[in-house]
Amino acid sequence: MADYDRRTGASRGGYNNRKRRYRDDDDYDRRPQRRRFEEPLHLKIRKQLLSVAESPLKRTDEEINSIAKLVVDNYEDTEIRNQSLDLAVQLVIEQPLKIPFIAAIVLVINPTKPEVVQEILVKAGAAIKEHLEAGAWREVKLLLRFLGCLQGLLEGDGVFPILKELFSRAVDLQTASSEDSLGLELVKIILLTLPYVMASSATEFEAQALALLDKTDIIASTPHALEALVNPYPGNDEDDAQEPQSIIALLQRQLQGESQQAWKLACIPRPWNVAKKEEDGMEVPAAATKHALPQIHIPSPVVPGPRLRLPEIYFSVYADQEIETVPSTADIASSILRDSLVDTINILDFNRNATAKFLIDLDCYFAADTFVKRATQFDKLRHVDEGRSTWKPEDVAVDAVFSQLLQLPSSEHKLVYYHSVLTEACKVAPAAIAPSLGRAIRWLYKNVDQMDLELVYRFEDWFSHHLSNFGFTWKWTEWVDDVQLPMVHPKKAFMVGSLEKEIRLSFAARIRGTLPEPYQPLISEAKEKDTPDFKYNSDQMRYSEPAKEILRLLRAKAPDADIQLPLTNIEETARSLGVADPLIPSTDAYVTTICYLGSKSLSHALSQIERCKDRLLSIGTQSEPARRQIITSVMEYWQEKPGVGVNMVDKLLNYTILTPISVVMWALGDQLGKGQGLVHSHIFEMVSSTVTKVTNRVRQIVMARNAAGLPADQVAILDETLTKEREEMGKLFAIIEDALVGVAGASVDDMAESADQDLKGEAMLRGWGARWLRVFRRKMAVEEAWVQEMLEQGAQAQAQAQAQAEAMEGVDGSGIGGPDRNGDTNGGANGGEMRDAELDDIL
Repeated sequence: MADYDRRTGASRGGYNNRKRRYRDDDDYDRRPQRRRFEEPLHLKIRKQLLSVAESPLKRTDEEINSIAKLVVDNYEDTEIRNQSLDLAVQLVIEQPLKIPFIAAIVLVINPTKPEVVQEILVKAGAAIKEHLEAGAWREVKLLLRFLGCLQGLLEGDGVFPILKELFSRAVDLQTASSEDSLGLELVKIILLTLPYVMASSATEFEAQALALLDKTDIIASTPHALEALVNPYPGNDEDDAQEPQSIIALLQRQLQGESQQAWKLACIPRPWNVAKKEEDGMEVPAAATKHALPQIHIPSPVVPGPRLRLPEIYFSVYADQEIETVPSTADIASSILRDSLVDTINILDFNRNATAKFLIDLDCYFAADTFVKRATQFDKLRHVDEGRSTWKPEDVAVDAVFSQLLQLPSSEHKLVYYHSVLTEACKVAPAAIAPSLGRAIRWLYKNVDQMDLELVYRFEDWFSHHLSNFGFTWKWTEWVDDVQLPMVHPKKAFMVGSLEKEIRLSFAARIRGTLPEPYQPLISEAKEKDTPDFKYNSDQMRYSEPAKEILRLLRAKAPDADIQLPLTNIEETARSLGVADPLIPSTDAYVTTICYLGSKSLSHALSQIERCKDRLLSIGTQSEPARRQIITSVMEYWQEKPGVGVNMVDKLLNYTILTPISVVMWALGDQLGKGQGLVHSHIFEMVSSTVTKVTNRVRQIVMARNAAGLPADQVAILDETLTKEREEMGKLFAIIEDALVGVAGASVDDMAESADQDLKGEAMLRGWGARWLRVFRRKMAVEEAWVQEMLEQGAQAQAQAQAQAEAMEGVDGSGIGGPDRNGDTNGGANGGEMRDAELDDIL
């Protein structure tokens, strides 16, 4: 019985108690509780500041009031105060789209804690001074925009004295040179600051704004001498060219129009108009205390900064649409939206994902009725109520990226960055971005024959790269009629070039499978071979036996002396056949063999070049035609995949086996014909990359020569080297000019005497010559202007350093720039004179 009681004793626990405990769990959570984590307050404020206005699901006024309250309530905390103030100024420079919202936070804080506002103004003033000294004009513009949004709480005239001083500096620059572009940049800063001043909480500044506009009109409305140089639509002749629309001239006209409409500026958000609500429901004015701006002086002469500036032309890929999906150039919104977006894109070049997100969320940062709903189909825009906006945010964003991708004379960053931004945006919001890109592609293709040639090749590069990221799918049937055009037609050349670049990014069979039937002949079966045939395997080929012997010896890694024997046999046979330069056929056999052995991969090719480098170098010293034969052999071997050949030529240039002049003479001499060589995109790529190597070397020497504190002997060496390199650069551009002038003027190979039925083709070839000529004349002008400007800056810096040194010697007699205790010279790029190894690398 006792055993039974122990087995079934309910009072000791068991099923019934467990059942009751489980039933109680419904009312009481008996699980161990996690320790509650409170996020540090400074991190909370930081996160809210960084994300302000980003979400369309949050009310911006509530976000602004929340951040302002946290800052005010915790002002005594030094860490919170310093972090929030520093971050606010940093956001102004790094995230331009948020400037009005950061300003609104400051305006809401002002009635309660005016000392916070004063600290921010001091920090902003210090940042402006720092960027003025560095010539960082974009940062100066953004900080002035921030101050312009705060105009309502500034004493006196606020930012207007700074804008007037900027205009005085612009006048000085324009007076000194009619081709000056820095003065235009200063006027642009003034014109882009005015809208935010007039949209701020300040009033009664209309007269000052109009007076400033009257002054800027003198500079902004005068066409710049170099505008034609950067016109993206030069056309094929003067009658066909489109007049370039200068950004600064557009801004001037747009602001004058806004002044007549009481400065409506409808697209600019005005979060400061939302008054702060106190607990008792009373409204407090956004600005209670007025603050004096810190003293900001614009240096004279102004620092130009590291980039050469040319007039900016407004570029849009959505012009002439039946429905307006981006602001017209008559509307100030076109300039305001474009400027904020372009700055965001170029500032955030280190993070394409963040850039793409800002582009997608564009509508969050402007007034509520500025855009239609995201991803609205183009056809549905026809049903939008009259008077309402039809601007698509995705079109405006894509337009801004293309304006940078297709900017002349050069983009601010590497082109692949802009490629990646468009790719990321398309991945994040395919339903919105993909249709916009499709319309942009169609518009650019339609204008291929009118666009500047350099922009056509940038478009071609982006188009093929973009298709490679999305399965190489495109509606090729839309362009099927153009397949029948002659090869010299710009649209046919674009098609062929794009397909060639797609093959580089994939393989021929894959690309062939994406094309409709009419396009199939554009990709030959030979392109599908991974390794081109070794032409000397055919017994019908002259010199086949010694060439096969060269192949065997190179495979066996035989010594150079053994390889000389079959090469000598080829040269002797060539002499007996009356060949003028026997080195040419032997070079062909030798280089073709190297290409064949290195055809598996780039590393194989480089390995073969390394092994044969000495002999290849000696070929160039013996005969210039033989040196150009190296290029001919490479390009003939890779004729079905010319991109690989161009890459090989580039590597041979790096090894100095080829010279820039030999490459240009081959491309624009040996391959020119009546101008047919200009049609091929790989020829342009070869010449352009070669010119870039030469100009980059000149720039490298100039930058080294301008380094501070260099001793006189090193400056003299660099000056001598620079003179030689500039002469070589001039010779290179002269060769290009001579070749292209002949094509453009129809004086090559009796082009003018062609039969009547070829007149249209001849006219197209002349057009190719003119388009090439325009590109390389611009490159020459840009490089000469850049070198001249940098040398002048270097001379000014040296004069200032010398003056400072003399002043310091007069004060304490210690001297500057003389030997220190160890006998070393003070200064230099790294605080001392340039090391011999560094100088050798440059030379």
